[in-house]
Amino acid sequence: MLFLFVALPAAAQHLEDRLADPAQEARARELSRELRCLVCQNQSIEDSNAPLARDLRHIVRERVVAGDSDKAVLDYLVQRYGEWVLLKPRFNARTLLLWLGPALLLILGGGIVFMLYRRQARAQGTPPAALNVDEQRRLDALLRDDEAGK
Repeated sequence: MLFLFVALPAAAQHLEDRLADPAQEARARELSRELRCLVCQNQSIEDSNAPLARDLRHIVRERVVAGDSDKAVLDYLVQRYGEWVLLKPRFNARTLLLWLGPALLLILGGGIVFMLYRRQARAQGTPPAALNVDEQRRLDALLRDDEAGK
C-alpha cells in the first residue's frame, strides 16, 4: 500500500512523445525553457505541467521537426501568443523601458544619495560666518551685561 502511495505522483505525470533525434529533442527542450507558461506565468513551458504548456511543447516539437530555426519557432509563438510568451523579452522600442528602467533607477537613486551626501558634508564642514561690526558690538554688550549681573 505504501509503495502505491509513493508511486502515485509518478502516475500523474503525463508522458509526452519524445523526438527520435536526440539533437532535435535537445533543441526543443532548450526552446521550451525560453517560453513562458501562459497559465503559470512564472515557469517555462518545460517546467510546467499545465495542459496549455503541454500543447505549447507539442507545437515547439512540431516546428523543430518541420525544420524551423530557433528564431522561426520563437517568432511563430510570439506572433500567435504575443511577446508575453517569451521569458526573456526581446530588446526593442516597446520593451526599452523594461530593459533600461532598472539601470535608470539605479543611476537616479545614486545621484540622489550623492547630492544628499554632498549637502550634508557641506553643512558640517562650513565654518560659521564671521560677525560684522554691528553684531560684534551687540555681542560684547550682552556679554558685559551678563558678567555685570553675576
